[in-house]
Amino acid sequence: MLDVKDLRVRYGAVEAVKGVSFSVSAGSIVSLIGANGAGKTTSLRALTGLVRPSSGEVRFETASLLGRAPHEIVGLGIAHVPEGRRLFPKMTVLENLKMGAYRARRQKDIASTLGMIYEHFPILKERGRQVAGSLSGGEQQMLAIARALMSRPKLLLLDEPSMGLSPIMTAEIGKIIRQINDRDVSIILVEQNAMLALTLAQYGYVLETGSLVMQGNAQELLRDEGVKKAYLGI
Repeated sequence: MLDVKDLRVRYGAVEAVKGVSFSVSAGSIVSLIGANGAGKTTSLRALTGLVRPSSGEVRFETASLLGRAPHEIVGLGIAHVPEGRRLFPKMTVLENLKMGAYRARRQKDIASTLGMIYEHFPILKERGRQVAGSLSGGEQQMLAIARALMSRPKLLLLDEPSMGLSPIMTAEIGKIIRQINDRDVSIILVEQNAMLALTLAQYGYVLETGSLVMQGNAQELLRDEGVKKAYLGI
């Protein structure tokens, strides 16, 4: 479904992503783990056209993503939930959701998608007229994910969805991620919470200072002594 080969991204003289390659199969969850500054967020931003790679190849299904604008990439079936949620805090929950469906041409398509969203996130239906900035942290994260799903993506990119959440809410977000994947939405999950990421994923990649240093079956990575020591605190 997605193939990334030798991706490189520079910020001026600094190379933030150094020849990273990874792939995502249809229907799978793939995790990118690593410490701050490892290149995880920059990799996602390169996939969605928010930063321009200096070299490499990125293909989604039959299309190259290089040089495409973010709205074109959304149109191909990729949605991005950025780190920090990036909601419109003074707009209502419903208005935020509708912003995610800006490409929909028919009102009945938006209504149908909202129905699906409310199955996953019934609390958002209850909070529909409430401004997004007044929601709890967990509710805001649900809204950010739901807004991305309004474009009906084939591939969902999640950047640090558990950041700042309580253990109970983190577990709830994990359950929601599984439910989304069960609807045949493929997922790239970027997380500093390596236990969460590798528990949810089928396959994982470990990044350090912009380079890919390890990859493998997620359960095997969970058992790896180096991963345990560096990322799981075991």
